[in-house]
Amino acid sequence: MNWMRTSLLMAGLTALFVGCGYLVGGEGGMLIALAFAAFGNIFAYWNADKIVLRMYKAREVDRQSAPDLVGLVEQLASRADLPMPKVYIIDNDQPNAFATGRNPENAAVAATTGLLRRLSHEEVAGVMAHELAHVRNRDTLIMTITATLAGAISALGNIAMFAQIFGGNRNNPLGFIGVLLVMIVGPMAAMLVQMAISRSREYGADKAGAEICGNPLWLASALERMQSLSGASENETAERNPATAQMFIVNPLHARAIDGLFSTHPSTQERVRRLREMAGEARPWG
Repeated sequence: MNWMRTSLLMAGLTALFVGCGYLVGGEGGMLIALAFAAFGNIFAYWNADKIVLRMYKAREVDRQSAPDLVGLVEQLASRADLPMPKVYIIDNDQPNAFATGRNPENAAVAATTGLLRRLSHEEVAGVMAHELAHVRNRDTLIMTITATLAGAISALGNIAMFAQIFGGNRNNPLGFIGVLLVMIVGPMAAMLVQMAISRSREYGADKAGAEICGNPLWLASALERMQSLSGASENETAERNPATAQMFIVNPLHARAIDGLFSTHPSTQERVRRLREMAGEARPWG
């Protein structure tokens, strides 16, 4: 997916938010939604990384508190020709990681305690290289803004229902039907746009991450391990805030039917196949 297509999808997500505003409050609601979308994008540009890190109760670490992880990220950042990002650890048993930040100069990478405890040094290197690839490709800003807008669309549906229950809204052109469209169709459409943006960018980060760490098999092995272990523990924060799921290297949500249908992550099997092709060692899944 090139930048032109990503820009169009981002514009589509903003238009969806504005359209939901129209269904909730007519022309006045549309203008309010447009203003809110502009403000939300500006706010997300400067603050989304801090919000996400605070949401997951991530704690910043340094060479004294986490020498192995910080040293590894420093080596990989140097190989990727990137400034050293801030490094965070999330106390969660599910092995996973994400990157955030508006640009490489203001980036952060975060790994769960489950990732550091359950994966080998080489596998962790593959994962962190993948996250640094997102930083280098400037995917982190796109993912945080789309998560912000998708979450806002869901919140707009709840506000619309609340307004309808307590007296209705005379500015709503479709009445209760409009509220239902915002509550049901809006979030589903937003998730589809997130999925279209995120899936292709994961493939790109896999490829670039494999090049950064120097061995595609390290990342392939890590993806297999994380996929097999992810169902054994729950990321409660991600379950409460599914719009942020796209930021993680593997889907942190449990494989419920709706999660699988609208997963923002490509198939782990296909990701591993492509990485093994890069390494010249294709072998059957499992």
